[in-house]
Formats: sequence, C-alpha cells, structure tokens
Amino acid sequence: MKTYTYTEKKDTRSGFGAGLAELGRTNPNVVALCADLIGSLKMNEFIKENPERFFQIGIAEANMMGIAAGLTIGGKIPFTGTFANFSTGRVYDQIRQSIAYSGKNVKICASHAGLTLGEDGATHQILEDIGLMKMLPGMVVINPCDYNQTKAATIAIADYEGPVYLRFGRPSIPIFTPADQKFEIGKAVQLTEGTDVTIVATGHLVWEALEASKVLNDAGISAEVINIHTIKPLDEEAILASVAKTGCIVTAEEHNHLGGLGESVARVLALHHPTPQEFVATNDTFGESGTPAQLMEKYGLNSNAVVKAVKTVIKRK
Repeated sequence: MKTYTYTEKKDTRSGFGAGLAELGRTNPNVVALCADLIGSLKMNEFIKENPERFFQIGIAEANMMGIAAGLTIGGKIPFTGTFANFSTGRVYDQIRQSIAYSGKNVKICASHAGLTLGEDGATHQILEDIGLMKMLPGMVVINPCDYNQTKAATIAIADYEGPVYLRFGRPSIPIFTPADQKFEIGKAVQLTEGTDVTIVATGHLVWEALEASKVLNDAGISAEVINIHTIKPLDEEAILASVAKTGCIVTAEEHNHLGGLGESVARVLALHHPTPQEFVATNDTFGESGTPAQLMEKYGLNSNAVVKAVKTVIKRK
C-alpha cells in the first residue's frame, strides 16, 4: 500500500495566512477583514504588504459580515477572518440574509474549529459549523487537511464566484500533501487504494485515517482512504465508486456526527448505493478544556477510533 510520511508539522491557519499573502500579491481585488484576531488568523503578512486593503473591524463580527457583503458590490473579494465559532454561530443571521441569500462573493475564513482549539474550552470549540454552513443554499464548504492544502484552497477560492466557508485549525499537524498541488473545489483526493473498506475523512482526521490504514494493513485489512476536502459540493462519484469496490465505509471528521460529513455521505449512500457505514465524530456533545491530543482521544477522533470503526463496519458487510 502507498504510505505517507512527513518531515514537518504546521498549523493549517498558517496555510491560510500564506495563501492570503500570496493572493495579496497576485489579485488586487482581494481584501481582508478581521474581528480583532490578526495574529490568530496569521493575517500579518497580508496586512504588512497591503495595509490599504485590510479592515480591522474589532469585536463586531456581525458588522464584519455586513461590510464584507457590501464590498462585493464594488467588485472586491473579501476574506473575513475570525474563530469558527464567531464566523458561524454568532453571525448566522447576517451570513444567511446578507451573503448567502443574494449569493455574495464573500469568503468566510474560520480558524480554531473543532475540539482541537483545546484549552479555550466548550464555549469556543464549535462542532456544528459544517452543518450550519452546508445547509445554506449556494454555500461552498471546504475543510482542508494540512498546511499545504489550506494554502492551495485559500488561493483557489478567490477564483470561485460565490460564498465560501473555509474551515481550518490551530494545532500543528503533519504536512503530507504536495506544496505545488492544484486544489479543485468539489473534487475528492484518493490517497490510498483498498478493497476491504472505504475511509473518507476531512480536515485533521485525514492524517489520522492514513495512520489507521497502516495499522489495518498490518492486520490484513486493505483500506481505501479518500480526502474529502470539500464537503459541499460533495464528490458523490468518488464515494460511490469506492464503496462499489469495498462494500462498507467509515466517515471521519472533527465535528458532530449530526449535520457533518458523515450525514452527507449517508444521504448519498441511501439514495444510490445502501452500504454499511460507521461514524467517527463527536456524539451530540459539547467539548471541554484540554490539550488537542487529550480531547481527540477522549472524544474518539483519532487513528485508534478509525481502526475500531473499520473493524465494526467490516463485520456488518
């Protein structure tokens, strides 16, 4: 089987910062807005090079979304930046009414998503943001897996006309995708080939799925791992082609099992190819304070959890 290694770990939010800085040099219509979290969103380089194209809104996230919507009318491509909790839950009405309803070309860029925000605790850890965003008509939802893919996604969404939710995180994780990759919205990436089980994962769980596939291979189980970086629009063709071979599937995400990637996949399977499925996700719960590793272990969001889910779903075939 194909194996993946890494030489460096880096946070995906830094991938966003690098991508935004690159856009600042190549696309004069890109502007950036932030809600008092410049350092956390790694927007410093863009601001240093393009001070006239940056707007510090302060702790007024709803206002930031309204301003971003207005900027699109003049042909600008606004990238808003704050924590995922404040990018979605706090401003859902403004996103729905001012951005999604009229299809405004706003890029909602959300850091510190999921449990791996860590010690800041449940009030800041949002596990329902993918569900909130994917239910909005016309909203694209992207959740890349490492630094390189986040940078590529940030650059790619500037060329897409319409609202986008881009989700990324705080912890340093392995960089295992190519630096020169072409990011295609809505196109899944098959990482390994397998015949016994399909594992589709998104965000931080993609690396955990790859680690799980090594353990499974040693146990004689051939796992096909697919990176679903775009949750909406979902690459249904890739999922269906894989389960036609393997006959069962595990979905893995740093999100509530209600409303996330797993439910989107389940809908595709129910309509086109009913297949045994297991979910690696949080179980209708809020988070708590702890290190990212501690929380991923407690809430079952790591390679061990993926291995366990695979062994369960194979028995259901």
